[in-house]
Amino acid sequence: MNYCVISDDAHSRASEWASRTHGDVPRVPGAWRDSSSRVSPRRATRRDGRELETRWALQCVSRGSRLSETRREPGARRVVDGLISDERGGNGSNGMVVSLVRRERGRFLADNSSDEQVNTTLILASKRTQRKDPLDDFQKYRGGWNISNRHYWASVAYTAVPFFVVGAIWFVIFGLCLIITCLYFCCCRKAQYGYSRLAYALSLILLTFFTIAAIIGCVILYTGQGKYHSSTINTLEYVVYQADTTSESLRNVSGYLAAAKQINVGQVILPSNVQGDIDKIQTKINSSATTLSSKTEDNSQKIKKAIQSVRLALIILSAVMLLLTFLGFVFSIFGMQVLVYLLVITGWILVTGTFLLCGIFLLLHNVTGDTCVAMNQWVQNPTAHTALDDILPCVDNATAQETLTKSKEVTSQLVTLMNTVITNVSNANNIPNFLPFYFNQSGPLVPNVCNPFNPDLSSRACAPGETDLNNAPQVLGGYVCQTSPNGICTTTGRLTPAIYNQMAAGVNVSYGLYKYGPVLVNVQDCTFVRDTFSAIVNDHCPGLRKYSQWIYVGLVMVALAVMLSLLFWVCDWNFNQKRGVNELQNLCISEPRT
Repeated sequence: MNYCVISDDAHSRASEWASRTHGDVPRVPGAWRDSSSRVSPRRATRRDGRELETRWALQCVSRGSRLSETRREPGARRVVDGLISDERGGNGSNGMVVSLVRRERGRFLADNSSDEQVNTTLILASKRTQRKDPLDDFQKYRGGWNISNRHYWASVAYTAVPFFVVGAIWFVIFGLCLIITCLYFCCCRKAQYGYSRLAYALSLILLTFFTIAAIIGCVILYTGQGKYHSSTINTLEYVVYQADTTSESLRNVSGYLAAAKQINVGQVILPSNVQGDIDKIQTKINSSATTLSSKTEDNSQKIKKAIQSVRLALIILSAVMLLLTFLGFVFSIFGMQVLVYLLVITGWILVTGTFLLCGIFLLLHNVTGDTCVAMNQWVQNPTAHTALDDILPCVDNATAQETLTKSKEVTSQLVTLMNTVITNVSNANNIPNFLPFYFNQSGPLVPNVCNPFNPDLSSRACAPGETDLNNAPQVLGGYVCQTSPNGICTTTGRLTPAIYNQMAAGVNVSYGLYKYGPVLVNVQDCTFVRDTFSAIVNDHCPGLRKYSQWIYVGLVMVALAVMLSLLFWVCDWNFNQKRGVNELQNLCISEPRT
């Protein structure tokens, strides 16, 4: 049996929920150090022809203790690894983490304290991100893509360890070789004038080859960083644009609701309770819009700063390496001893830094790939609670739903208000003494404005003879009369200019709220986030993956080419020195004695 821990204070609630669906949860005292712990087994059932794996309980870690301090039962590690981590850092963190988890095809359902409310939590890129976590005793990290989780970053950074190790080994070994070489030339050097022409030619050929390879690597590195930077900035700007567009739509709805409070058609206004509801929903809308735009902008600025720093480092590195490669080739060919030694020492340090950058960019390359996979999985399995909220959060569902409902309600009431005035004032043949509802109205009757919603706020089709909100101002304009200074019609018509202006304002507000209905629906079900991530996955991710790989390949080429060039700089300079001495000796031998 596989065991994991759940505390007594949470067990009663857990047992009640689990027993209703899977039977009683057994108590196994003493399975862990915490004697008050209860454990629950993993069960496998079959439903609809598919295997369903159910795991009930999570870790119970009392304050001041860690999961690693408990005695591990066979198979318990697999259960604990599959848990949903808390916000402070995953497996083994201090405090208490209690949830009920049901896993089916990588999806997790986390039960809140309430039995009625169950939130869906999707572990993003779960297979791709299963890497060793050095912060968790090198166990496999199973928390999925989550840029706010230090365990995720630790597991990704671990993939770059080979480059860090190679850089450290190179720095130490080549440094020792430089020290030994200096001691040898200073203390134990003997004159050696012989050299092999074949060895010299081979050394020159290899030096030329590695110099060309380093130059090509620098070109790939510089080109890749430019394209990667452009792709990243374009992606971030697209995300910010989508967030700003949604925020602007919410603010426009808020503005239309505010304008609705000011509508006064023929001295008829919205009820006071509706105006009070508008004030409340306006506060929520503005708060949601501000949170959406500010959080997205803040995250975008943080990523931009990091990308700018990496770009600057890559530009400087590619330029310095290109210059170093060229000068090293020239100085070694012409046998400039002091300058070659200075370049060797400089190159020794720069190659170490290049290996470190290789590791860092391998990390960024993996994070980029993880992010694209996570977005693609979220698009296919949209849910309101994922780590992608750190990039582009969904608007609070309750606020979006309330805004949508209130916009429909206000639209319907505004149309009803205008139709009431049309029916009881404009189309009524009131007696002259019935002021202010008499203004000598005459002529054809004014058609009612189409109400797009039924009393239950469901969609409604326009009845014959009704005027659509879209062209209502133009239609109503044909029923306006000319008035005397005291507001009495002097020509045929059933709407005074004042009443028409009030109705036109009401129609504009109603149509504005009605037009933003689909926008609010998209906000409510996170469609705008899904569309954004779909566009990123299809349009931006291929370029990000390709250009980050260019940088990675360019860095590796530069590091290896310059590392090997350093060795041949010294060899080629040494061959040139020996060749010069040999030529001088041959010249002296060939001269006849006088």
